[in-house]
Amino acid sequence: MKVATDIGGTFTDLVYVNDRGDLGIAKSHTTPPNFEQGVMDVIQQAGIEPDAIKTFIHGTTVIINALTERKGAKTGLITTKGFRDVLEIARGNRPDLYNVRYQKPTPFVERYLRKEVEERLNYKGEELTPLNKNEIKEIVDFFKKEKVEAIAVSFLHSYANPVHEQETVAYIKALWPEVFVTASHEITKEWREYERTNTAVFNAYVKPIATSYVNKLDEKQKRSNNYIMQSNGGTTTFENAKNIPIHIVESGPVAGIFGAAVLGNILGEKNIIAFDVGGTTAKCSLIENGEVKVSTDYYIERDDRHAGYPIKTPVVDIVEIGNGGGSIAWIDDAGSLKVGPKSAGALPGPVAYGQGGTEPTTTDANLLTGRLSPKNFDYTVNMDKVKDAIETKIANYFNISAEEAALGIIRIANSNMLNALKLISIRKGYNPREFSLIAFGGGGSMHAAALAKELGVKKVIIPVASSVFSAWGMLMTDLRHDYIQTYITRLTDLDPAVINREWENLENNAYHEFLYEDVKKSSVMFTRFLDMRYLGQEHTVKVPVPNGRWNKETLETIIQSFHELHEKTYTFKLENAETEIVNLHLTAVGIVEKPELEKEHRDGEVKDAIKEVRPVYFEDTGWVQTDIYDRDKLPTLKTVTGPAIIEEKASVTVLYEGQTLVVDEYGNLILEIGVE
Repeated sequence: MKVATDIGGTFTDLVYVNDRGDLGIAKSHTTPPNFEQGVMDVIQQAGIEPDAIKTFIHGTTVIINALTERKGAKTGLITTKGFRDVLEIARGNRPDLYNVRYQKPTPFVERYLRKEVEERLNYKGEELTPLNKNEIKEIVDFFKKEKVEAIAVSFLHSYANPVHEQETVAYIKALWPEVFVTASHEITKEWREYERTNTAVFNAYVKPIATSYVNKLDEKQKRSNNYIMQSNGGTTTFENAKNIPIHIVESGPVAGIFGAAVLGNILGEKNIIAFDVGGTTAKCSLIENGEVKVSTDYYIERDDRHAGYPIKTPVVDIVEIGNGGGSIAWIDDAGSLKVGPKSAGALPGPVAYGQGGTEPTTTDANLLTGRLSPKNFDYTVNMDKVKDAIETKIANYFNISAEEAALGIIRIANSNMLNALKLISIRKGYNPREFSLIAFGGGGSMHAAALAKELGVKKVIIPVASSVFSAWGMLMTDLRHDYIQTYITRLTDLDPAVINREWENLENNAYHEFLYEDVKKSSVMFTRFLDMRYLGQEHTVKVPVPNGRWNKETLETIIQSFHELHEKTYTFKLENAETEIVNLHLTAVGIVEKPELEKEHRDGEVKDAIKEVRPVYFEDTGWVQTDIYDRDKLPTLKTVTGPAIIEEKASVTVLYEGQTLVVDEYGNLILEIGVE
């Protein structure tokens, strides 16, 4: 049996496939701070015998939670003499340009724990000043005295030559074997000292927590082959995750994005907007021509007022906002209704859960408007308490009915989600009409039809097991590693033989790492990219380039591709300007066996799938007697006409008037939105 689990802020999801190809799902409550217990709970709830699990794949929010909640280890930094304040200086450009009280983000390492060592390399990686080991011993003694738990080492130009970092790490381990150490070259070989240093610090900061968590999970799952989801859309071993935990900072969310790309490929949909609504957050990403976009320009806690913190590792390009089923509705000081980012979480949860929650949430609003049914909750729902919470906290302030207030909560939540969808589509120059929306997560299908209509998307796809789709995405992933090396050179000066040797070195590194993970050489596939720019520019464009050996003609083709992509990205090209490579980027994928989707034809009539008729409160029309369908009984390729509600385990799909829906041969719901 192959099992995938995904820990969210509210629920822990599970999807399994057995040796007969049968697919099963389960969902249980997340159990902070002992998240591994929630994993064991959902395995037990699914009725799975631990001995039957051959492959176990896991996605977790432990790393991102440790960073955002500042619950990592006490960390020290060792850096090149003269550069201890690089975390403090950060970048000169700031998002809140006219705010005279603007403050840069506070470094995760306090200044007294940032220590300098005499050493220096130039930008070519040539030694200018030897490493002073005596200073390292003094620093280690100081860190011991200060009860430091983890150390980050980041020297200038170590991306070009890591020799001084390697010597420092070896010496620290000889002096203090039990301390957790991270060197920047182990994480990234890209330039930009601030981003590289911050990434090394973050990795050190979460390394003790990640090691403890992964060890606990490994102990409970030691009979199986264990893998963990990475931020780049692939999986890695538990051992690798313990060494470089920053690679799993967005472990859970990206699995759903990758799953959407896989499903889109199966259905012949190459252009996809993936949309995931959970209990705490909503996440979205754009997939063009079947390609999941991966970038190393990733930030946490970044918005229009705050610069955030950079993480220079490959992460799927994803926009995340604090709006989900558990998001709390509240009124700000100006008297405006807001939804999120604060969430009721798993405990106490929405008022509907009856676990002590008193603040109205999006889930409570969907209950009061009839979109959700009290019958489908694990708890006994007291609808009087739900209505009273919305009435006293929201409706009375605006002198409206509780139902109108609930609809207002839903519309505000939709507006927040719509802004996120626009960020990854319209604001990046894409026309949403050319894309299909794949909606998943516990709340994705509930909000998708309304959002698609606003955005202009013509088709919405609600996959099978949509509420646990991120876990399903993990079952469809391969092992993946990204190798990015700063390699600054002009293309006109480039000798193809030299660049061929660089690619071969990267590929050999990949083969070596996959060998350690028991992946055969024949199962490894490579994809190459170049980060390129015009000479004199600051930022780059990522250009897909061919595998194999290059010649002069290959370089000319690459230059032409760059011009075209630059024009698409920035609306202009400079065909007579000189071009420059900044980074080599090799994506290495180790192909593993994956389950195949089975086609299934279900006969019958649409009316036979109706569970009940109940009033649902819609925009403009108010209360409407609405057909409620059981998704598991809907016949294949028969049309359902809105307004309608389609219920399944742990989620519902809302269909508005003028919209239609059919179940395809794979069991997915295909919604036609009726956008002209």
